[in-house]
This record gives sequence, C-alpha cells and structure tokens, in this order.
Amino acid sequence: MMFGFDKMFDFNGDGKLDNWERATQFQFMDEMLSEDSRSSDYDESDVFGDAGLDYDELEMMDPEERREALEDAGLDPDEYDF
Repeated sequence: MMFGFDKMFDFNGDGKLDNWERATQFQFMDEMLSEDSRSSDYDESDVFGDAGLDYDELEMMDPEERREALEDAGLDPDEYDF
C-alpha cells in the first residue's frame, strides 16, 4: 500500500517502493530535518546582519572590541558565544 508521499518516490511507477526508492525517500527526509535544525544558526546571522554587523568580522575581533561593537549595535554581548 502506498501513501501520498510515497508516490513522489515511486520513480519506476510500479506502485511500490523498492529499496533504492525507500533509501532516497529516507535521505530526502533526513536532509529536510537537518535544514530545520540549522535554522537557528541562520536566525542568529540575521540578527547580526539586521544590526549592520558581519558575523565573520565579529568572530575575528578581540573580545573587548566585539563586546563594544555588539553594544553599539544595541545587542547584549552576553547573549552570544563566540
């Protein structure tokens, strides 16, 4: 029995999923979940970008300089771990 989502991975159209098709379905789902878990990193980058800061530049700064830059941008430096 195939469900709606399974039909998307029935590449040969035989009405059932073979091992390769199931593995492809599993890999697709795994990648989708991995992208969701990365969204928290993306959100932090957005916060810095919205404040006019570049994450890579902040990472290279010494701690006092970084603290000052974050404070000047209106962000609490204690909320971020570099």
